[in-house]
Amino acid sequence: MDKKHVNLLVFSGDYDKALAALILANGARELGMSVTMFFAFWGLMLLRDPEKMSLEDKSIYEKMFAAVTPKGPDQLPLSRMNMSGLGKYMLVEMMEDSSTPQLADFLQGARKKGVTFYACKLSLEVMGLNPEELLPEVKVIDVKEYLQDAVNAHLELFI
Repeated sequence: MDKKHVNLLVFSGDYDKALAALILANGARELGMSVTMFFAFWGLMLLRDPEKMSLEDKSIYEKMFAAVTPKGPDQLPLSRMNMSGLGKYMLVEMMEDSSTPQLADFLQGARKKGVTFYACKLSLEVMGLNPEELLPEVKVIDVKEYLQDAVNAHLELFI
């Protein structure tokens, strides 16, 4: 029997949705499945490396956008009940109380387990992000390359 393959399209830049995507990716890898994650538009915020962000060679709109968008996984808001960050603070505290790893921990786990990370080329261009601003193992691909991977997946999820 062929090795099962999971394809996750991450469109959301919300903490809780990114958390769900990474929990699924880690779980699939632990079951021996191959996993690819394709990040588009707001989902790209999860892949930003705060240490590598740059305003160089950006238009005024791109600079403004960079200033107000999350700088990485720890700055993502909740999808509901964010309440200017209070809701997320409460969720993170509840996760700590129950010894649940944080989003950054799940991201690091997926990286260590060999999850393949793809960034949407068009989304990067539209959002004014450079590939150098992302985590080092992220490969930039176009939609046709993504679709080829999705068509060959045993399970495809949109988050």
